Amino acid sequence: QVQLVESGGGLVQAGGSLRLSCTASGRTFSSYAMGWFRQAPGKEREFVAVISWSGSNIYYLDPVKGRFTISRDNAKNTVYLQMNSLRSEDTAVYYCAATPIQAGFGMAAALGYDYWGQGTQVTVSS
Repeated sequence: QVQLVESGGGLVQAGGSLRLSCTASGRTFSSYAMGWFRQAPGKEREFVAVISWSGSNIYYLDPVKGRFTISRDNAKNTVYLQMNSLRSEDTAVYYCAATPIQAGFGMAAALGYDYWGQGTQVTVSS
């Protein structure tokens, strides 16, 4: 069993930065790849980024490539999402999630994730 708690969301102006954190409880954190998803009002939840347990496999949604960076610290049971050059279209609730899938396109599919956090709101004002 893994419990996930996100933090770091907030209100920021366009062009600004935020760093999201997701801390996991449970002894099996390092067995899971960790992903970030987001859901804007009236839209479906979409994949943002994922990192395998070793950090060797990292994937991003195309619109965030070059602006967002995912990383993890297995000693702290924490995964991060550094978000730079934020845009109004990045406004959403951001969720972290855990999946046993460590490579391939399956890492971007929400159905492959076993555990989810409660979400943290990110609002970018233009």
